[in-house]
Amino acid sequence: MTGKEFSGIFPYLVTPLDESGSLKEDVLRDLVNHLISKGVHGLTPLGSTGEGAYLDWSRKKRVVEVVVEAAGGRVPVIAGVNNMTTHGAVREAAETERIGADGILVVLPSYFPVNDQQQIVDHFRTVARAVSCPVTLYTNPKFAMWDFTVDTLQQLSEESNIRYLKDASGNIGKLMSIVTALGDRFKIFSATAHVPVFVLMLGGVGWMAGPACLIPEQSIALYELACQKRWEEALELQKKLWPLNVAFHRYSLAACVKAGLEMQGFPVGPPLPPQQQLDEEGKRVVFQILTTIGVP
Repeated sequence: MTGKEFSGIFPYLVTPLDESGSLKEDVLRDLVNHLISKGVHGLTPLGSTGEGAYLDWSRKKRVVEVVVEAAGGRVPVIAGVNNMTTHGAVREAAETERIGADGILVVLPSYFPVNDQQQIVDHFRTVARAVSCPVTLYTNPKFAMWDFTVDTLQQLSEESNIRYLKDASGNIGKLMSIVTALGDRFKIFSATAHVPVFVLMLGGVGWMAGPACLIPEQSIALYELACQKRWEEALELQKKLWPLNVAFHRYSLAACVKAGLEMQGFPVGPPLPPQQQLDEEGKRVVFQILTTIGVP
């Protein structure tokens, strides 16, 4: 499985839930089929938009099972692994691979700060060695309060199946340092919605993000313009999509994407408490943005 190559647009799937927090499996299947029909290149359940940090293992496991079954091998599935402990992450990673996910996206959540880079190396190395599938490292310093250093990534590059980095720092200078030091040893996915064009300019291979659930066609168009090196057009399209990113920063990410999907006919339900559902003002803002972008 380590021979698989991932690139393109990988929507961060929401996790459809009813008021009691139970998974709405049919809605999730419908969303998977819809996104594949629009031409996405892969799917990522249990990322930030999928509220993976809020779900217990039984629900996370079922999400992966439903997505893998619904995708049916048409596109690769890279499932999020998010556990507060290394032991828990190892168990979830191994089980996620057994279910049939094509790769895993590993997050290092933190409660007590994890500032020692060797601890970070040990965590990701241990999880990677529990599976044979490709591993994507995920960093989001805004929430985790830590970030990879180039030296840390250099050490992790010694693991043959750690092959991708999903970067949500938005720090283009840092990414330039990584690309310069490590070449193509790590293939980079953009996560942050305001920099995908710039990440692709640096040689990035795609975009993993929640907005692609709402605007799959526009996200794919952005990626294809970048592949054709039509940078001016790509930048103009990113500017057009920019208000959606502003809304995500103003409101909760999962709440925004879920509200937008409800407007498109997918009854995905509210985010899990204590997250709040988008209020009426927020819904009007998101609706207007989607209308301006040209989403029916």
